Amino acid sequence: MSTTDITLTAVEDSETTPLTPGQIFRQRLFGHTGFLIGASIILAIVVVAIFAPLIAPHDPYVQSLSTRMLPPVWSEGGSWEHLLGTDQNGRDYLSRLIYGTRVSITIGIGAATVGLMIGVTLGVMAGYFGGWIDHAISFLLTAQLALPGLLLAMALVFIIGPSIWVVIGIVGVLHWTYYLVVTRAATQRIRNLDFVAAAKASGASSRQIIWHEILPNLASSIIVIFTFELGIAILAESSLSFLGVGIQPPIPSWGLMIAEGKQAMFYRPWLVVLPGICLFLLVIGANLMGDGLRDITSPEGRNE
Repeated sequence: MSTTDITLTAVEDSETTPLTPGQIFRQRLFGHTGFLIGASIILAIVVVAIFAPLIAPHDPYVQSLSTRMLPPVWSEGGSWEHLLGTDQNGRDYLSRLIYGTRVSITIGIGAATVGLMIGVTLGVMAGYFGGWIDHAISFLLTAQLALPGLLLAMALVFIIGPSIWVVIGIVGVLHWTYYLVVTRAATQRIRNLDFVAAAKASGASSRQIIWHEILPNLASSIIVIFTFELGIAILAESSLSFLGVGIQPPIPSWGLMIAEGKQAMFYRPWLVVLPGICLFLLVIGANLMGDGLRDITSPEGRNE
């Protein structure tokens, strides 16, 4: 056999060799443009949040009445000392935007985690046990969906008192329905499969079946929902802060910064536009990453 024949045979073998699940996943992961863009945005924002003390040019809490309402560097009267200008209290706007990433990321991840714990627990219980447990949890879901979420959150924060941890808890408690609906339906399907029947026949308890058989098969769906709920929680916190019942001054929150700048938005538009752009990038990054994960983990592996 000649060298050419050997080469052609090797190429044909490589083309007919089936890919491993890991190789297929990596191809889908690095071939999905939306996921890569979203993950890059989220990673960049997380890096900024972690290294905020090293990146921020000024202390975000220091006020200076002599430098109030300075415009950004590209506008007339701007200076390189304050690249994005200053707010109504003379605080460096770039520094406050940088530190605001910490608030948004902390509340987004914290609230999405609280919702995950509540929703997944209730969804798996309803889907696995069924019967009166399913009916009771379904009633709870219906009651939750009937409540006006933002108004209820405002009332609870007002009663308890605004703080980062209160906002995380309340936003998380009010955003678990999506987890419940998806995990309940998936658990109802999985509990009738052969490997669950085999686990029951081998003497496994319900707790063992849930932990070792059902939850691992729900992991991809839960991760996808988590990324979407991350963006929803960030928007909820921004809405509460904008309405004055969320994060309180002088903590730098993007929603609070928009609220503080709305009175001067017609002649100092950057006070509203800049935190709005940051909020948009964070939410769109989370949504793109969640949409990409949904496509990557789907059986058909869509790549649109």
